[in-house]
Amino acid sequence: MQPLPELTVEAAHKILQTFTCIEQDATESLPSNALVRQALLFVTNLCDYQMFGICADTLTQGLAALKSYLPALGYNADEVTVDSIEGPTYIKFNSKTGLCYASPYPGSHRGVLVSCQSALSNGINETYGHLPLDLFLEAA
Repeated sequence: MQPLPELTVEAAHKILQTFTCIEQDATESLPSNALVRQALLFVTNLCDYQMFGICADTLTQGLAALKSYLPALGYNADEVTVDSIEGPTYIKFNSKTGLCYASPYPGSHRGVLVSCQSALSNGINETYGHLPLDLFLEAA
């Protein structure tokens, strides 16, 4: 396994933008999950907090994704709870307030949206995704 490259803000942003609301197919060449993890960790360390939106086939799948992303980005996932719902699900989590909710999701996208929030206008205020649901599950 070769070492990951040093990243700049521009390089990390470019890596993460490859996932911006695309309909992914098997023929697309996407960056490796290790590189995506590195880029996401890099940019999230440069902002004040993040909000997460998870689009998943089930609540269980969505919560597994959320509970793998949160500790990877330095948040406690132990107390994340939502009301049970059936079918495709959208979960929203605000890391600043700790508020989390789930609702039915009729859309076709699947993955994790990470919205970086900075207090300063020249800080990182970007949304990345739909990133892989299993991005941090495989790294555990």
